[in-house]
Amino acid sequence: MRVNEPVPATRRAGTRVWLALWVVYLVWGSTYLAIRVGVAPSHGAGLPPLVMSGIRFTVAGLLMLAIFGRRPAADHRPDPLGAKQWLATTIVGCALLLGGNGLVSIGERHLASGTAALIIGSAPVLAAVMAAAIGRERFTWRRAVGLVVGLAGVAVLSAGGDGHDSLSGVLIVLLASTSWSAGSVYAQRAPLPRRPLVSVGMEMLTGGLVSLVVSAALGEWSSFTPSRVPAQSWWALAYLVVVGAMVAYTAYAWLLANARLSLTMTYAYVNPVVAVLLGAVILGEPLTLRTGIAAALVVSGVALVVARRRDRPLPEPDGRWLEVQPEADRELCRSRS
Repeated sequence: MRVNEPVPATRRAGTRVWLALWVVYLVWGSTYLAIRVGVAPSHGAGLPPLVMSGIRFTVAGLLMLAIFGRRPAADHRPDPLGAKQWLATTIVGCALLLGGNGLVSIGERHLASGTAALIIGSAPVLAAVMAAAIGRERFTWRRAVGLVVGLAGVAVLSAGGDGHDSLSGVLIVLLASTSWSAGSVYAQRAPLPRRPLVSVGMEMLTGGLVSLVVSAALGEWSSFTPSRVPAQSWWALAYLVVVGAMVAYTAYAWLLANARLSLTMTYAYVNPVVAVLLGAVILGEPLTLRTGIAAALVVSGVALVVARRRDRPLPEPDGRWLEVQPEADRELCRSRS
């Protein structure tokens, strides 16, 4: 091995990718519990789902832009924030935050937090299929098997649900998964701001504001009485703003620019395991044999999807591959660098 080979950079890139992944794995796994507590389906009037989601991301977006909006790009190149960037961040924000998180908040009024999290496990399947259909990802047999195994875990957990509300909750969360996947694929080549934290702030602000408008159109504000909301719901909202939105969503946005989409989307396999365990320990949600089998399938799916070929090294933090890649991959890296 020659001294000038970029192995240390590869390792540093790998460490940063995995640190960001584990932030997303653990924090977003806990947000299902926080959302369940926030909407308070079992102890009186909680926060209306879209009101909670809208407040969460509007506040977080304003804070992100206030903190990072005036900081120059690392390379000091211009980073215009014109109509094109605002339109792109609005599309991504609506797909991920209104369609994704907002619908999950609604669905968790009818589902246990762990069940909702495991249903979201369909997101990597949908995203990988979408990306493969437009030539963005290579859909190998190993990856296909991993996605199928992970989805089988979702199916095992979802089997046996009863009642109209359970079925409606499943359908709502599946729709949320579809919206999140589509937004993630679009974000890969959207004309977003070059500064990730600014892009995150714009997406959260626009997605949060649109969520508030939709919540008003659906009549959520007319039935919202802040004095009737229990304290634990407000604490859950604060956690979702600071940790769930600002910290984890920033890590996710960084991963979209610096890691394979299929690797990034594996968060949806690990999050359910965290959510199921927290729901069982804190909320007393049932932890059955069926749940255990589903979790085992989910983890197996993660292992298969995360496994990568030797000729596909992790990218450097600035989004460039360390080795020569096929033209499609190089074009994707240039679009986000």
